[in-house]
Amino acid sequence: MGNWIVNHGLDTFILVVWMGINIFLFVHFYLFYDLGPQFFYTRQLLGSALAWARAPAAVLNFNCMLILLPVCRNLLSLIRGSFVCCGRTMRKQLDKNLSFHKLVAYMIALMTGKHCKPVPDRYMSGNSGLTPTIFAFTTIAGLTGVVITLALILIITSSMEVIRRSYFEVFWYTHHLFIVFFAGLVFHGYGRIVRSQVTTDPPHNTTFCKDQPENWGKIPECPIPQFAGGFPQTWMWVIGPMVIYLCERLLRFVRYLQTVRYKKIVMHPSKVLELQLLKSGFKMDVGQYVFLNCPEISELEWHPFTMTSAPEEDFFTVHIRSAGDWTDRLIKMVENLPEGNGPFGTASEDVFDYEVSMLVGAGIGVTPFASILKSIWYKFKDSNPKLRTRKIYFYWLCRETHAFEWFADLLQVLEKEMEERGMRDFLIYKLYLTGWDHTHAAQVMVNFDKDTDVITGLKQKTHYGRPNWDKEFEQVRHENPSSVVGTFLCGPPALATDLERRCVKYSDVDPRKTKFYFNKENF
Repeated sequence: MGNWIVNHGLDTFILVVWMGINIFLFVHFYLFYDLGPQFFYTRQLLGSALAWARAPAAVLNFNCMLILLPVCRNLLSLIRGSFVCCGRTMRKQLDKNLSFHKLVAYMIALMTGKHCKPVPDRYMSGNSGLTPTIFAFTTIAGLTGVVITLALILIITSSMEVIRRSYFEVFWYTHHLFIVFFAGLVFHGYGRIVRSQVTTDPPHNTTFCKDQPENWGKIPECPIPQFAGGFPQTWMWVIGPMVIYLCERLLRFVRYLQTVRYKKIVMHPSKVLELQLLKSGFKMDVGQYVFLNCPEISELEWHPFTMTSAPEEDFFTVHIRSAGDWTDRLIKMVENLPEGNGPFGTASEDVFDYEVSMLVGAGIGVTPFASILKSIWYKFKDSNPKLRTRKIYFYWLCRETHAFEWFADLLQVLEKEMEERGMRDFLIYKLYLTGWDHTHAAQVMVNFDKDTDVITGLKQKTHYGRPNWDKEFEQVRHENPSSVVGTFLCGPPALATDLERRCVKYSDVDPRKTKFYFNKENF
């Protein structure tokens, strides 16, 4: 339980607070509309539909206020990088921004479905004589409600994993229907269709008059009741986040207009393109990523790529693997470089905050760690006193031998540098080839006695198969009995789940002993 609290306590607390606010808003407004005397006559027409529609509306206001904030990347980078009060545990929450964004979206979808409960015909016939269909397409509330709902359906369905992976352009363009969604949301309440009883002089005594409508307007105690629509409130919930997001997009646009020049273009094996780029005033930290745009492919389409250069270099580098239509077209158009945007913060920025770090990359997921290892090399060359890290364990899992080629040169330089400085144990790296056949095995057997690996040319031999993570975590804990170990992954969700469980398993409740903190990259 202690280990679970260390790794998941704040996550759960934030989730409980968020859910608690949602429940409070729902219950509070349900009771307000279900018991409030000013809605007595409205309830006679609508029945329970009034409370069941207005309670979800309150929850929708709250979540629509939140939905834009997790995707304000510059704001999150500012918080994680500039505020001293933002500690390690809080920064881990910022790395889960997209997960929270999805969670809020699910709540919006759920409450929208509940909010759209059909209105009884008797209310429509008594309220200007409109049928529900005519009402939906001839009033502000009805028309904006239809637009909002259709936009939300398209946004959610196009956000499914299978569509995002296979048809990213569909996801990208339909997601921008959020502009239509928020525009409709702001004007939705101006129809003022939910009417409450207002105070008259003399006042209408509901308790006395409700059973004798024939006397309304005839006796002083029962003047004809007057009703008015409520003041629209949704805009007050969302105006702040909308302004923040607008500033975010303006900042991105300004950066988009800044000139980006190329220093070098390298085409590596296995269709991996390396771009070395220059941009005035550009600064970065290890593990950060940038969004790149190629106008000749698409004016609106942006894709994230982790920078593989070190902050000490006067340029920034990205490695782009051929993995879809956009990257394939970009590789064929390397002479037409994209404009840059960013950089944005990720979990890997925190690697130097730990005494010991475990870096795990799968496939092209090694890119943030290329930046980290380069930065370590520069810090050692300059004898940087701020280098807190004293040991790094690096694991790279790849399916094909060619994938190792572009990264092996960096490891060879580091290997030589550490050996010359007598710090061979500072960097322990293990490369795993997960896709191999008998041909590879035979080649390894023939070259078994060589000092360097037959695949990478490194002194550290390549492992075949997948790591035994229990053994690896046990070794790290044994070699670092009183350290805080940061475990960083850029790889698939299944591997993330596996490593996160082992971080909990091998962390000791005793604060004097080894603790593992899990961090994962998110785009």
